[in-house]
Amino acid sequence: MKKAWKYITGAMLYGLPAAALAQVGDLSNLGLNEFSANTNLGTNIELISSIARIINILLGFLGVIAVILVLLGGFKWMTAAGNEDKISEAKKLMGAGVVGLVIILAAYAIAAFVINQLVEATGYNG
Repeated sequence: MKKAWKYITGAMLYGLPAAALAQVGDLSNLGLNEFSANTNLGTNIELISSIARIINILLGFLGVIAVILVLLGGFKWMTAAGNEDKISEAKKLMGAGVVGLVIILAAYAIAAFVINQLVEATGYNG
């Protein structure tokens, strides 16, 4: 009986999203028109600027992760209480964060150079 009760409860929980969508009158786009309007998909925005935005967002996100690694290494070092193993682990973590940050900054410089050269070569005015 317990097994049957689990299956019935699972089926009811699985069907909840369908019951919620049953209240919506028009299911033709499920909000994709508003999404495309906010993200400029399907509009006349040039491919170069879209690629530049994506690269900036990704590199910014990676930069935040690298800074968090450096901060985490510093926190581990401060809480090591003189333990050499923990200090060496913290140094490795901070070193990895700094190397990652240097790589990210170099990738940003290369991407900015390439995008600027593409803009000049295509005559884009956006």
